[in-house]
Amino acid sequence: MIRSVLWVAFLFFATASSAFTNDSDPEFNAIFKEMQIELKKINAYYAPKIREKELRIQDISAKIYDATETASKVDFLIQKDLLKEEILFLKKEEMQDLSKIRYLKGLQIIRLLYEKVLSLDHHFASVRTFSEINKLSNPNQYPEYEKLKEIVKHRKDKKAGFDLTSILGTNTIVSIVQTFSNLMVSSLSKDEKDKEIANIECILDFTLRMQNELNTIYFETAFLQKSNDKIRTDIETLFKEYTKPIGYANTLESCRTSDDWESVKLKTNDYLANLKTQQGPQLYSSQVNIIFPIDRLLQFITQYNSFIDQGGKFYEKFKIILNSYENEKQCETKLPLEYKKLKDDIDVAINKFNIAYRPVEVNGSKMKEILYGINEFE
Repeated sequence: MIRSVLWVAFLFFATASSAFTNDSDPEFNAIFKEMQIELKKINAYYAPKIREKELRIQDISAKIYDATETASKVDFLIQKDLLKEEILFLKKEEMQDLSKIRYLKGLQIIRLLYEKVLSLDHHFASVRTFSEINKLSNPNQYPEYEKLKEIVKHRKDKKAGFDLTSILGTNTIVSIVQTFSNLMVSSLSKDEKDKEIANIECILDFTLRMQNELNTIYFETAFLQKSNDKIRTDIETLFKEYTKPIGYANTLESCRTSDDWESVKLKTNDYLANLKTQQGPQLYSSQVNIIFPIDRLLQFITQYNSFIDQGGKFYEKFKIILNSYENEKQCETKLPLEYKKLKDDIDVAINKFNIAYRPVEVNGSKMKEILYGINEFE
């Protein structure tokens, strides 16, 4: 059982070495290329030794068939059993060496993924806040509109005009209705009214058309930020579970901050060296403890990739939303600089989600092939 599980682990890395090297992060490519080289070295070391003993078993089997004396047959059978035990021992040694590579490379993957998660933290920390986006969608934040309000305030008809309470005054729609109502009954001439309206028409058109869209961008970005917080918590939990068998107690954040990766490697080496002294159920349990963390790592990679895909799609949606303002050309000189900056930020974010934050792709049939050594098309 344990050998079959170890073989699946070997298949994961043998397949992953080629599966992850297309259009993925160079650092991840380097890990998998190194892994491929190391796996080949192990195979090159053990394969001829195992093959030599298998050939000897075949030769002994032929001798058993030809032997006529019982004593000779018994002697050959003993030799054959000893060779089988030696083969099992070599395979055990080989799988332990494979486990060491797999485990250490898994740690390297966690390390790189954590850096990407921290980059995402930085990305979301720099995303515009609600108040900044609210300024874009609220005409009360524009000097031209505030100027009109002041003019209307001093030139309004005190009998026909009206004032707003402090609460209603912050409501965009109500504020605009009040301003225009007072403007219509103010002492301004028609030409003056037309001039003032012309000064703010683009601002009002932009804010009224885009208010809901800009709020959508903010709230959906806030949702992505919450999702990223969970991703960070999950990778820190993954590291804790991954290093628990080897007795490493520091958190992922602490390990990164103190650059304590060498200690993790040393504890891994000690743990694997101790396997050579174990037997029976204890050995089985110890082997399983370092075999199955890779499954949790794969699950996290799938979760992470799903989040990156989702984030990329959200930002593509944001780009469509911002480009949907139909009077952009007519109002180009009147639109706030923050609007263009927001569009540029979203273009940068799309690029990051498609390239910088995306380490590897493991999906569908490829995932089955990596996890279980199954090729659906065979």
